[in-house]
Amino acid sequence: MEVCLFLIGYRSDTHREPRDVDTSLVEAASRNVEGLRRFVIHRAVESANGDPLSQEDGLKPTCVLQWYFDDLDLGETALQRDGAAHTIVDHTTDAAQGRLAFTQQLMAVRRFATPNAHDSGNPSEKCTYLVGYEGEARDFNAWLTHYLTHHPPLMAQLPGIRELEIYTRVDYRTGLNIPRATAMQRNKVVFDDPAALAQALASPVRARMKQDFDAFPAYSGPASHFPMHSIYGNLNRT
Repeated sequence: MEVCLFLIGYRSDTHREPRDVDTSLVEAASRNVEGLRRFVIHRAVESANGDPLSQEDGLKPTCVLQWYFDDLDLGETALQRDGAAHTIVDHTTDAAQGRLAFTQQLMAVRRFATPNAHDSGNPSEKCTYLVGYEGEARDFNAWLTHYLTHHPPLMAQLPGIRELEIYTRVDYRTGLNIPRATAMQRNKVVFDDPAALAQALASPVRARMKQDFDAFPAYSGPASHFPMHSIYGNLNRT
């Protein structure tokens, strides 16, 4: 089972811009993580038009780091005390002069085909829309069954979509001394740039997705939607 570690950074004050994050430091450290297959570094951007059909709740992340591993053991190893994730959090926080606070979550990965997939194994830089279901479904099995049956086929029709992944939570061990995020589910849809994302969000497909969302099994809690500028790293390890 492929798993993905999310390290999610939030500004701990209101006086600095997200550009404080040193992505070159995070990228260099990520390339030395044992067992890591690929990584994505996301930085917050302002969407030109926003999502006309979403209602935002909660804090907006300044940065999100995704680390992909082939199995849970490798992901847990990266999370142990003085491991790779510990180094990333400490160094990034220090570089931002304490203005970042991180959460962690290790999740199972489901990847879906898209008609306009990336042209190569290393797409370099893209625009990503990260979605988080932070609350709870009354019946998670019913929720997930409905979601995986109906929603990915609609998302794959978004004009210009390059990548589609859905993540669900797993139980995991960690030695990282930061709070655990507890999202029930996360999604990622990827586009070439903010203009392509804005076009997709304004498309009739997005309206059909909203209709399906209104038919979901009972769920309570926020559903967050964040546009991000994304730097990809494919380590091509065998």
